[in-house]
Amino acid sequence: MAESYDEERPSTRPVPIVTEPHASAQKGTVAAVIVTFNRLPKLPKTLETVLGQTYACDRVVVVNNNSTDGTREYLDGLNDERLDILHLDENLGGAGGFEHGMARGYNLGADFVWVMDDDCYPEPDALEILLDQREEASQALGREVPFACSLVKFTDGSLCEMNNPITTWDWPRAYLTGLNSMLITECTFVSVLVPRWAIAEHGLPLGEYFIWFDDKEYTKRLLREYGSGIIAMDSVVIHDMGVNAGVNYRHVDESNIWKFEKGTRNQASYRLRNQGRVSYLMYCRRIFLEMREGHVAKPIKKRMYQALKTARTFNPQPRFPDNPKYRR
Repeated sequence: MAESYDEERPSTRPVPIVTEPHASAQKGTVAAVIVTFNRLPKLPKTLETVLGQTYACDRVVVVNNNSTDGTREYLDGLNDERLDILHLDENLGGAGGFEHGMARGYNLGADFVWVMDDDCYPEPDALEILLDQREEASQALGREVPFACSLVKFTDGSLCEMNNPITTWDWPRAYLTGLNSMLITECTFVSVLVPRWAIAEHGLPLGEYFIWFDDKEYTKRLLREYGSGIIAMDSVVIHDMGVNAGVNYRHVDESNIWKFEKGTRNQASYRLRNQGRVSYLMYCRRIFLEMREGHVAKPIKKRMYQALKTARTFNPQPRFPDNPKYRR
């Protein structure tokens, strides 16, 4: 659920570049994390493209969110020593899947986790470019960059509307040093690289979100502590998401209200606790106006308003990879 970012310059605690060479200087070990639920027709292509990277993943963690379409049997039949299959006993949504998957990648000892959906197809050099651009941007900016994302295209080569990151007020800063990357404040979990140290210090995504805004909350969390991330423009992935459309409250109906309810609750909670009451009220106003413009049915409106109300008491806290719940 992409939102425009306030033009304020965030208060951050930049992490300085260390003088000793560190893991990322030699690229480091990578655990890819793929969360899947009932997408067996697309999952094999995602695995093929991830396992076929020019810079090989050391491990590929696949989180099966209790799929019912034969995904378990398919995954259990694969024979690749890099695969680490995590079958969950219940569907925890994308947010819960990424929480468990990133914890698993961290606990496997990876220097980086590379997260994505089960309908994401990275170009062969997508990971290598992310690693290189994050390292080079860190050197150019004089601080460690806490996350790096790819350029996400739809299947026809156009911009994927759901996965367009938000740039910073000074977005050309890295670009002007000669890198083909721009500074961003937030992005979605469709090809995002996160260093181990960021997870160690600030934990995992909020699994309680279930779906929508878990990725925005997480990257905004890292932004507040370390400064902006980057989008590496030459690192390209295809998002085979069916319909190329972003979030629009004019289009809430019975078929998608379950997603909008959770996304609305999540974003409203974030705004109230991190940006203040005015930001929360402005978000409420936006939803009210867009639903009115879209002639959204009254019962659907009522559920959306309830989600905004629920956000006032909804305040999950991050967990860390050493939590016993992630032990296998």
